[in-house]
Amino acid sequence: MATQQVALCGVRDQFPVFGQTLPNGQPVTFLDTAASAQKPICVIEAEESVQKSHYANAYRGVYEFGAQIDEELEATREAIRKLIGAVDASEIVFTSGSTMSINMIAFGWGGRHLQEGDEIVLNEMEHHANLVPWQQVAERTGAKIVYIPLTEDGQLDLLAFDELVNERTRVLSVTGMSNVLGTINPVRRLADRVHEAGGIVVVDGAQSVPHAPVDVQADGIDFLVFSGHKLYGPTGVGVLYGRKDLLAEMDALLFGGHMIERVTKSGSTWAGAPAKFEAGTLPIVQAIALKSAIDFVNELGFEAIHEQESRLTRYAMDALTQVPGLKIYGPRLEDRGAIVSFTIDGAHPEDLAQLLNRKGVFVRHGHHCTMPLHDLLTVSSTVRASFGVYNTTEDVDQLVAAIEFARQRLRLA
Repeated sequence: MATQQVALCGVRDQFPVFGQTLPNGQPVTFLDTAASAQKPICVIEAEESVQKSHYANAYRGVYEFGAQIDEELEATREAIRKLIGAVDASEIVFTSGSTMSINMIAFGWGGRHLQEGDEIVLNEMEHHANLVPWQQVAERTGAKIVYIPLTEDGQLDLLAFDELVNERTRVLSVTGMSNVLGTINPVRRLADRVHEAGGIVVVDGAQSVPHAPVDVQADGIDFLVFSGHKLYGPTGVGVLYGRKDLLAEMDALLFGGHMIERVTKSGSTWAGAPAKFEAGTLPIVQAIALKSAIDFVNELGFEAIHEQESRLTRYAMDALTQVPGLKIYGPRLEDRGAIVSFTIDGAHPEDLAQLLNRKGVFVRHGHHCTMPLHDLLTVSSTVRASFGVYNTTEDVDQLVAAIEFARQRLRLA
């Protein structure tokens, strides 16, 4: 057995959700990890432990519980620093998720530094959370959004990108991995070109951070965001990484509580990063439990995770291409992560998802918050199967069998 497979032996047993049978007698075949990952027992127990034994508000009290909470939050911050290769833990800001993080960058940095004539570089594979905030800040500042064209197989057209970037480019905001096509973008290649032109690079790591190693220094990333719940951690907590000098010149978006340095009747000053961007009460329990999720993936190792997910994706693509009328969107296996989106001639994606559910197969359907991409693909919606470390080839077999069931019910077979 390959070393990578050995590393993942028994991993599914660490997820209690898979130990059940559904009311219709079917086992759970969860293929929607791109939307949110299931939680291992270590994360569930970490949340429970804080709530049961020493919960307190953060950065407020010197009493025993308060001090322990502060210490554990900082331990998570340090674990994140190591996970993404940041220089200093002060570059790690806790947020509510990727969407909040991108909004903070767009309005906090972009709102302060962008002006009429500047250009923001995006592309059509982006999630709405990495499009709409930039559209809004462009409207307010007079900056212009320009789009990198996509190739027919759903990758960035790098030749067009090179011509697109110029002295007016101030920001490139790009996903590390498409949540529909699975396309893995060449961040280092993109960053070199944008930095050469004097711009900064924002990476939406919501889909990429849980599946592959990221090093913000080696990859030339100026801002990175991701969500805890897609990294096998709790919901409600996310991360905003920013280079120290960029955080220093970025405005806060929320005011009050922990972010205050000095308040007088005539005005206020702010604490330094990360506190400056952590107004109010943090998602304390979730942020502490996020460390358990990071420990979990570190113990497995990203090499093993990537190998397992690539094997599953290859298996799925090989099996799905045998289904009559099924079309897979996105690039070849070598250029994609563990996401396979598809349509079947004569079957509406919502009908397909409902019929797959009858067999215990849980997939996402719809536009996946990427309407411009679906416009480009000339389809209103797709069905998406996405994999995590707990999935197996048996899950793919279940998917294919459920699709055959759906085809028969829809009289396509």
